[in-house]
Amino acid sequence: MNAPHDFAMKSDDVLRVELEVFRREHRDLDEAISALQERGVSDQLTIKRLKKQKLYLKDRIALIEDRLTPDIIA
Repeated sequence: MNAPHDFAMKSDDVLRVELEVFRREHRDLDEAISALQERGVSDQLTIKRLKKQKLYLKDRIALIEDRLTPDIIA
């Protein structure tokens, strides 16, 4: 996996593409978790792992958004 400091070496265009990919993966995980919970699948370990991966993606999304958002002092 890429370390957070790798963002400084990437162009804004590359970061925007990664942001969209991470957002799509986050949505897909959300749908997968919902589907497992609705079916009543009792594999809590799988659900827990998917939720952990979803949180990781959320953190990556936040890091990229912070990098892409200019620091404007109001």
